[in-house]
Amino acid sequence: MREDFQEAVLAVAALIPPGRVLAYGDIAELLGAGGPRQVGTVMARSGGSVPWWRVIRSSGQPPACHEHRAWAHYLQEGTPLNGRVEPDGSGYRVRIGDARWQPEDSEWAVLDTLRSQLGDAAAPANPGMSPGHGEVEA
Repeated sequence: MREDFQEAVLAVAALIPPGRVLAYGDIAELLGAGGPRQVGTVMARSGGSVPWWRVIRSSGQPPACHEHRAWAHYLQEGTPLNGRVEPDGSGYRVRIGDARWQPEDSEWAVLDTLRSQLGDAAAPANPGMSPGHGEVEA
């Protein structure tokens, strides 16, 4: 996997504020590169250096095999949740519609730079929106 893509994924994860989340596919869309699986691979291999619990599945499920650890972070940060954690770590989901992060203007500048460094600056993150300044799709 390209090192610049890994660095970009981790940089986006580091931007997500407490109590907010993005799905793996959201990060790929913001970067205009890769897809949910590639983002998930980066997070699985190198995500320990960033707030990994803020990058989740599009269903609202926390990162696989880290449900208990993520639960504690979500409670501490006030992340919107449904359900309660079960002994096996299941039983809850992040209310992604309420918790999904929308970048501010200054954060869009960082995202634009990351996209440019990946060589995808000419392609908008979401067709029909101005490059890099639309909302992440729900």
